[in-house]
Amino acid sequence: MKLSARIMASLVPGLLLAALTVNHAQAHLFAPSLLKFVETTQHDYKVLWKTPVKTASDTPLKPTWPDSCRVTTESPPLREGTGTVSSWTLRCDQLGDEGFIGQTLGVIGLAQNQASAMVMLSLRDGRHYQSVLNTEKPEFLIPQAPSQIAVMTEYPTLGIEHIWGGIDHLMFVFGLLLLVGSGLRLFWTITAFTVGHSVTLAVVTLGLLTYPVALIEFTIALSIFILALELARIINTPNNQGLFGRYPWIVAGGFGLLHGMGFAGALANIGLPQNNVPLALLFFNIGIEIGQIIFVLLALALWWCIKRTLLLKQGALKQDAVGHDHLLPIPVYMLGGLSAMWCIERGLVLLS
Repeated sequence: MKLSARIMASLVPGLLLAALTVNHAQAHLFAPSLLKFVETTQHDYKVLWKTPVKTASDTPLKPTWPDSCRVTTESPPLREGTGTVSSWTLRCDQLGDEGFIGQTLGVIGLAQNQASAMVMLSLRDGRHYQSVLNTEKPEFLIPQAPSQIAVMTEYPTLGIEHIWGGIDHLMFVFGLLLLVGSGLRLFWTITAFTVGHSVTLAVVTLGLLTYPVALIEFTIALSIFILALELARIINTPNNQGLFGRYPWIVAGGFGLLHGMGFAGALANIGLPQNNVPLALLFFNIGIEIGQIIFVLLALALWWCIKRTLLLKQGALKQDAVGHDHLLPIPVYMLGGLSAMWCIERGLVLLS
């Protein structure tokens, strides 16, 4: 195989990886915002507003509520991780006995920032409402009764947005693809990763396990770095597969437990409807899997296109001339560099 073809076979996936990582030095900086209303007494509401520090434009994200509501207390914004938290107390005695029912809650600035937000409302009588706001739906009209259909349609969207906004999780999946290629090995490896993160996502979300967030974020980055190191070793000693090469599903399942805690942290930031926790958890996880499958299919399709292009361009090549080993080097080293940077960043946060 000519050198130019070898370079192309490794460089194009590397460029894809670089494109995916632009503006994503830290994961989840652009997570969905959360706007939460809790009815404390008749006509009185506590409001919590959590939004990322960094936005895609200079237009700030601002929550909205009925104009007749008066702000009685206001707390200054506080920095919390990669976001800020603000809170208010509202007096809405002019709305009548129905309160927020039939009223509109929303967020200004979603279109300018290509952002989304979860709005939640908890009433004293036990009713809980939630809706995902986005560029096409910046407001939520509160209905008489909560809808389970909303949970089943909106939480998968949140799951997809989270996995695609969480470049660290996608890079781990990308590393697994480089490790096992396609076929049944890929199926069982991705299945093991899914089982692993589904277990801890459920356990943490249901309150059965607590953990230091900074430590888990560091170990997630470390898992990607370890995978990149193993891939680099395989490049140099292809006949010595090691534990990762022989039993990739065990490695994927074990590290999946760590990544599930990261998913749970994101879900905690978004919030869960208290009357539909299992349903929301299930469909959020379904959304994660849909996003993960789409990523895997796109990566496999890209590799097929690269291989097909090279074969058509150099008709004299045999099909097996463009091998898996030609795909590895540049993406692996980029994966290692990116994960090393995450380890340093998150390690400093852990030590601070």
